[in-house]
Amino acid sequence: MTADQPAPGPYAIVTVASSAGGIRGLTTFLGALGPDFPVPLLLVQHLDPRHRTVLDEVLERRTELPVRLAVDGTAAAPGTVYIAPPDRHLLVGPDGVLELTSTEPVHFVRPSADRLFESAAHAYGPRTLACVLTGTGVDGAQGALAVRAAGGSVIAQDPGTAEFPGMPQAAVDTGAVDFVLPLEEIAAVVSGLVGAKRQ
Repeated sequence: MTADQPAPGPYAIVTVASSAGGIRGLTTFLGALGPDFPVPLLLVQHLDPRHRTVLDEVLERRTELPVRLAVDGTAAAPGTVYIAPPDRHLLVGPDGVLELTSTEPVHFVRPSADRLFESAAHAYGPRTLACVLTGTGVDGAQGALAVRAAGGSVIAQDPGTAEFPGMPQAAVDTGAVDFVLPLEEIAAVVSGLVGAKRQ
């Protein structure tokens, strides 16, 4: 590390995006995280806006972490997973307070990973860690660029191992991705990156 490079700061937030194939992807990822995970995890999974979701209940059975549907105005707690509800963008402010909005879809989707990643990058800068998992389309790619530009880090599921490679491939194609990993390795790397920054 040269003198003009800042020492890496602790990651304060982990943001995750998935779409098609995401239930398996998320259960694999979250199921491999331990109960002492030190920061909040904010999650966008593209959901059918016409139906109530039980994704929080499904995922909570597969992980040691508490899983909640995000509620507007809630302060994100360490070691808790917050899921964007159907048809609402999930954003986060510098004080960790969650915001739900019904502004226009991005790339035809709401919630949008791009909006989540961009808000986290704006709020937390180099303390942001973003993960793009399986899915179709390009959601998350612009957000990955925002996270990288803010000095944060980006992980993408290896498109060659993804059930649906579109989203991780779009992220990789931006050049903003720091790690391209098989699904089964992502949790260990995220835990190592976050844990390595703990004092």
